[in-house]
Amino acid sequence: MAEIVNLNHVRKARQKADKVTQAARNRAHHGRRNDDRQRQDREEERRRRDLDGRHLGDDGPGGDEPA
Repeated sequence: MAEIVNLNHVRKARQKADKVTQAARNRAHHGRRNDDRQRQDREEERRRRDLDGRHLGDDGPGGDEPA
């Protein structure tokens, strides 16, 4: 026999899980000291610049690449 499911309970449980997840994200983001946040921002910027420097872009026709 099939189990009877109260959809209100399912909806409320899902909303509660979403709130718990969002609270964890907020704690991770806002629960840090300012210097920790700045250090992470600098590290992300360094990684982005490093990745951009390694990017093989398409210069299009007339670029420096030999044909």
